[in-house]
Amino acid sequence: MRVEIWAEVTCPWCGLGSHRLDRAVQQFRLEHGTRIEVLHRSFPLSSAFPADRTIDVRAALLRQHGVSGAQAEVSTRRIEALAEAEGLSPYRVLDNRVGNTDLAHEFLAHATTEGCNRAAWNAIFRAYFGQARPVFALDDLLDLGEELGLDRAETRRALTERRHRPQVQDELARARRLGAAGAPFILVDGKFGVAGAHTSDSLLDTLRRAWDESHPAAVDDPAEGPCAGPTAALYPPITTDRTAR
Repeated sequence: MRVEIWAEVTCPWCGLGSHRLDRAVQQFRLEHGTRIEVLHRSFPLSSAFPADRTIDVRAALLRQHGVSGAQAEVSTRRIEALAEAEGLSPYRVLDNRVGNTDLAHEFLAHATTEGCNRAAWNAIFRAYFGQARPVFALDDLLDLGEELGLDRAETRRALTERRHRPQVQDELARARRLGAAGAPFILVDGKFGVAGAHTSDSLLDTLRRAWDESHPAAVDDPAEGPCAGPTAALYPPITTDRTAR
């Protein structure tokens, strides 16, 4: 069975949603003794930001959504509290910076071609939300790639040539064709679309439903390249459930 999750690197609900999906998948594997192919996809939401600088989250909330002051404090601290309750601590949302993530998505696409899809997504979420590290500039991403075991020179070539830009654009276009209006968006077994950061229990119910309907053969996780092996969790028409958050 295949599970795909579309996400934005700096979206706090996406980081939390990825973590919740990992927990649901782990429980499902315990129940069914089978493997699920989990793939992260790109849903860039920050292309309008300048590529040469970052801005404070508070300023970004005001600029993009008209949210400021106490309202920004309440909404972001709520997400941080939810993340902490689920084992993600620290999880820095308000006291962070945002920027253009186009290059970060291309880095993730490159990592995917090197067999590091889930490892790279988990690493970038940990770096950004767990450590408030910048993940926007070329050198930031090259450092992260080295931590994953990717060749620095080859990663630099892929990013400076913008080799994976079409892949990122294709992933975004596919999500929109499936009816996704934002991120996170999860597609289970090609049939069940889940919009938003649902709880692990809700996601587990969707996995069980998909399994009961199709009983697929076991599928191994993609495991080629320096990130091969199990990846730890982050520290008919499509049926879409949009009740989340």
